[in-house]
Amino acid sequence: MVSELRKKYNSGFSQGAYEAFTNDLNSILKYPADFRVCETPLFLSETLTRELVTACDDIIRQIRTTEFEIYSRNAIPDGLAVPNQDSHPKFLQVDFAITKDEKGNFIPKLIELQGFPSLYAFQYYLPLVIRRHFDIPDDMTPFFSGFDDDSYVSHLKHIIVGDADPENVILLEIEPEKQKTRVDFAATEELTGISTVCITKVKKRGNKLYYEKNGREVPVERIYNRVIYDELKRKGPDYGFRFVDELDVTWVGHPNWFFKISKNTLPFLKSKYVPESAFLSNLESYPDDLSKYILKPLYSFAGLGVEMNFDKTRLDSITDRSNYILQEKIEYTPLIETPDGYSRVEIRMMYLWDNEPLLVNNLLRTSKGAMMGVDFNKNKTWVGSSCAFHPSV
Repeated sequence: MVSELRKKYNSGFSQGAYEAFTNDLNSILKYPADFRVCETPLFLSETLTRELVTACDDIIRQIRTTEFEIYSRNAIPDGLAVPNQDSHPKFLQVDFAITKDEKGNFIPKLIELQGFPSLYAFQYYLPLVIRRHFDIPDDMTPFFSGFDDDSYVSHLKHIIVGDADPENVILLEIEPEKQKTRVDFAATEELTGISTVCITKVKKRGNKLYYEKNGREVPVERIYNRVIYDELKRKGPDYGFRFVDELDVTWVGHPNWFFKISKNTLPFLKSKYVPESAFLSNLESYPDDLSKYILKPLYSFAGLGVEMNFDKTRLDSITDRSNYILQEKIEYTPLIETPDGYSRVEIRMMYLWDNEPLLVNNLLRTSKGAMMGVDFNKNKTWVGSSCAFHPSV
């Protein structure tokens, strides 16, 4: 995006430097990164940075309306509404593909959004390690809203821990030591002092929850919730409470937002930054050219179940039609010049929401395959996860 920085970075790159970088990244925390980290970050121009912020503002304005509050009530499946929902999500992710408009200008297009945490802690460590091994200009930052390293960590801890003792706050997950995001759990523990606890290790007495630490039973006051519903349903672990119970805990963030801000939101949004989307159940007829659309199941995670190639017979075969959306296909622009072609880019704009939603950080995914993700990028280089550096705006 910033051509002179790209040329300088690529000319100074070496495989040895990349290996030293990944070795460093994989040794600073309890767990390594169990996903591929790209050879390069993205250098965003000031123009596209402002365009991304504008796109976020447009989308967030819509989800703060009374109309959306009414619309989203039906997003939570029957029997899964959790009590004591707060008025807004604590975490908000807005994912954009970088594309080009009809005039050839770069423009972000919404892929998905979620009211669920992302790799907030790992994305603090990643740019620090990148700077240790590669020449990143001092005036480029991964942060937004005036945050720097120290203020970002302080605000993240404020959101997760609040006024509680960190011992009484847990990161809740299913078999956390087996998750691909476990490096973020380790990073969260380092930055906040909380413990990561498997859902099967939590005990319930009355309306209070407890976990064991160093042979002691510790009460849980706040839950940094990382449990994904479709994985919970799929794995069916045996655990000692129900999410829908009236529990004496504060959810950070509340489980309802996993459903309320999700793929379910896409048909509601209207913007030049949002591709056309519709629930399959609301379509009176199919588009003539289905090759220009993708099929997405609601409430799946990490691209599971997304179909790129299908026909009318496939659409007719779907019985739970309200749980699928048909979305206009987005043409990712080849963006990052690499030694063997260009990588395409998806950028996650990461918010922390206390009194107001604050854009704080970003996460980058790069691909040379048909879609983002490991399965589409096997044996490819200069792909994977990273971050974007940009001028402060």
